[in-house]
Parts: sequence; structure tokens; C-alpha cells
Amino acid sequence: MTVLLEVDRVVAKGLAFPEAPRWHDGELWFSDMTAQKVMKLGRDGELTTVVEVPGQPSGLGWLPDGRMLVVSTTDRRLLRHDPTGLTVVADLSPLAPFHCNDMVVDRYGRADVGNFGFDLPAKVEIKPTVLILVTPQGRSCVVAEGLAFPNGSAITPDGGTLIVGETFAGRLTAFTISPDGSLSDRRDWAKLDGAVRDGVCLDAEGALWVASPRSGEVVRVREGGEVTHRVRTENQAVACMLGGPDLRTLFVLSCQVVHDREKSTALKSGRIESVSVEVPGAGLP
Repeated sequence: MTVLLEVDRVVAKGLAFPEAPRWHDGELWFSDMTAQKVMKLGRDGELTTVVEVPGQPSGLGWLPDGRMLVVSTTDRRLLRHDPTGLTVVADLSPLAPFHCNDMVVDRYGRADVGNFGFDLPAKVEIKPTVLILVTPQGRSCVVAEGLAFPNGSAITPDGGTLIVGETFAGRLTAFTISPDGSLSDRRDWAKLDGAVRDGVCLDAEGALWVASPRSGEVVRVREGGEVTHRVRTENQAVACMLGGPDLRTLFVLSCQVVHDREKSTALKSGRIESVSVEVPGAGLP
């Protein structure tokens, strides 16, 4: 039986396209993509702009030394937020066929970065694409191929498994992570018919919370595909993250999805809502 949870409260609104939430240092960090800002929601509930990213920020993560990594979407670069500003870690355009999107950064600072693979705004034919690994030194290589819009990703607490949502394949795909960061043993982690996979986060029981824009909800999925919980959203749910003092607050990011920067920025339909859950967050991001 699937449990239907209700949103507790709206913690932020008036955003453009909130994406890639991360719970870091006791605060919720996220990208407001089409507003071209990385932001954070402080303990006092105030929104603060951390850095502006003209190429539209997406995935976020942190190096072991505490510096933040940011995916710059439209120019297909991985950036590092240094005290002096943004530094290019790697230009991914030779490997990524179209815009880059979400990523997960492991304990060593290695980033697995997804990309569209095709011109989504132009509504052209869907094409499979690659997942790109970037080291802290900026070396990049393809670690997986044939993925249908690799998007939200998570790494298990032991660092041994990567799970990536394939947005246009209706599935979550798992890989075994080798000590050097390469991936092997590709397998279906869960299939969800009729759903579009977007942002994900992992909990301490090994289940994934998965945002599904098309169905306007966030679902909790066990390996194999059992859906245990659902949270309905008024807008299209695009990402989620477990956080709060005990990691039992599920933050749900949603908006009216428009793949046009000017329109989505003008709509300001983006919001962040929170839901109390029983099982705390775990793993990365």
C-alpha cells in the first residue's frame, strides 16, 4: 500500500526554475537555473544568492576542501567556486552532445555529470548520451554510454554504487563504482512506467525519493520498483532533497516547467515545499 503524504509548508516561493537541492552545512543550497543563480536557504529562512552563473547553474557538489562545484548548463562546463570567483575545472563540450545538467560529487571530489544528449527545447528526436566523470584536477572521460537523458544521481553511503535517473527511459539505473571512479555492472535498479525521472535523493533504508515532473509528484521507490510513498505537488516536481537537523525533512522543488529562460524567469512559479518523513537521508548528494 502506498502512503500519500501532505506538504507541511511552503518554505520559499517566487523562484524561476529551482533545481539540484543539496543539504550542506545545515542549510539548503540549490540552483535557480534560469535566474542564473546558486542560492541557499538559511537557518533563518532567508534566501541568499551565493554566486551568479551566466551559463545557468544545475548540479552542485563539494570538494573535500569545502569548495563548491557547479555545473554550468548551456556552455557545458564544470566550475569551481573559489574565494576569487568562478574557475573552470573542465570544458565538457567535447564529450557532452548538448546541455549538461545534474551531477553527484563523491567523497574524493570526483563528479559524475549528466547531459541532455539532444536539443530538448527544439523537441527533436531523443538520442542516448553519456555520463562524464571529472576529477578534481579537471581530467574528464566518459564512464557510461547509451543513457536516455542521465539526470539526478545518488551514491550509496559505502561509496560503492551510483544510481542515476534516466529521465526519458522511465528507469533508475545502477552501476558499481570502482576505486578509480570508473563504472561497471550496469543494471536496472527500478522501472517506473509512465514517469519521467528527474532529481533524486537517497534515504537510510536504501530507498530513493524521485521527482516526477510529468505526474506532478515525488515518489519514494525501493530497489525493484515498489513505490512506498507519494507527495503530490501543484507544480511540476523537478527535484528533492532530505535535510533538516535530523535529515527527516524532504524538501520538494517545483515549478511550471518551460524550456525557455525568459519565460520561466518571468513566471516565477518556482517554490520549495517541505514534508516530514520517517526515514532520514543518507549517501550523496
